[in-house]
Amino acid sequence: MKQVRTRDFIYTTDGLFFASTNYVHPDDRFISFLRYIPDSNGDREKDGKKYRKVTSDEAYSYLRENHPDYLYFCDVTNVEMMGVPKDKVAEIIKPEERLAELRDAFNKGEKLKNPEIMAKLMDVSDFFHYVAGVPYENLGISGSILPGLHKEDVSDIDFVIFGLENHRKAMKAFRENKGKNVHIDEVDKDITVNGIVDEFWEKVYNKRMKDSSLTMDEFKWYENRKGNRGTINGTLFDILCTKNYDEISGEWGDTVYEPLGIAQIECDIVSALGAFDNPSLYTIENLKILDGVEAPISEVVSFTHTYAGEVIDGEHVVAKGKVEKVISEGKKDSYRLVIGTTRESMDEYVKLKESPA
Repeated sequence: MKQVRTRDFIYTTDGLFFASTNYVHPDDRFISFLRYIPDSNGDREKDGKKYRKVTSDEAYSYLRENHPDYLYFCDVTNVEMMGVPKDKVAEIIKPEERLAELRDAFNKGEKLKNPEIMAKLMDVSDFFHYVAGVPYENLGISGSILPGLHKEDVSDIDFVIFGLENHRKAMKAFRENKGKNVHIDEVDKDITVNGIVDEFWEKVYNKRMKDSSLTMDEFKWYENRKGNRGTINGTLFDILCTKNYDEISGEWGDTVYEPLGIAQIECDIVSALGAFDNPSLYTIENLKILDGVEAPISEVVSFTHTYAGEVIDGEHVVAKGKVEKVISEGKKDSYRLVIGTTRESMDEYVKLKESPA
């Protein structure tokens, strides 16, 4: 069976679509989150069947009522989690393989769902290949396009760059070429990528922010600085990061996480080198506990893309999330603050103490 990475999708024998949320997994299942379920009234269709997307809360209640074998108490995270049992796996759908299939079909002139979006996806792919120098095999597509559940009016592209160094090159190329008309001789085409333009801000804000942790002005300031989201010919795209296979280390159970409760902290960012990985990683110092669990927290991690790349080295920040004790064999116990314990990340954040906007 294929090795499953973060952002891979899994189609199950029960007709469910899950998105992998981990690089390493237990022996008997793949850690993942339910994204799409069969529904005769659903707004998405594949192979003559209809599906719909589910929220975090609905995902748990749906599984508890209909497929409880996908839920289990995890002895690594010490919380109830979702995981696809390996004997329930019908197909593992990989972003890089899906993009390669779409590129091949597009180049052959085959009919594809939403050809306008597919043309833009090919342009994004060519941009990061030729301008950023990322090999095609390290490029992929996630989101609804990955399992083929995108609608005819799909409005964004969840583009994936594999490899931490490749992602840095992609981000640099995007920052340096935003707003420029770039001609690519190899494919004889002009490509222009832009940042988020005015008419898209409300859509992106409402998609990402489900509470008041960031105002619209603050959100725009952070997003413009991060530069990991843009537009191409009026369509949004994300520049997501996933590790290459040779960058993945460790085995399931090497590290155990013990949840301790909620805390709000103030601290300085020592390193944001892992800020665009999944989870995002920030190492911190000069910790001050403002509220909640008292623990010597040494890092902040985010499982939500909203707070990927949010802060940088040397900045003074506030953060709120779940405190976990990190227990690794042969190492001294440490503590981390986790943001994104649910997909919506309600009342969980990392941001500058002084509002930038």
